[in-house]
Amino acid sequence: MNTPVIAQKSPYAVNVEAGKTYAWCACGLSKNQPFCDGSHKGTGLAPKMFKADKAETVYFCGCKHSKTGATCDGSHKSL
Repeated sequence: MNTPVIAQKSPYAVNVEAGKTYAWCACGLSKNQPFCDGSHKGTGLAPKMFKADKAETVYFCGCKHSKTGATCDGSHKSL
């Protein structure tokens, strides 16, 4: 499996902490969306790391098709 599963067709709004690194689920299989829980093992996909520069609300991609990695770029609108 090299094509991710669509977890949801909208972003996840998450309040992140400055300096903290988050492992964004790229496969869509995690039960801890939008973050990795290890469900990707054997899929050929791996989580993408996101380091928060400041405390703010970040919109993490839910469809797993964003061209910008972990953050939403609106790709869900064309699925």
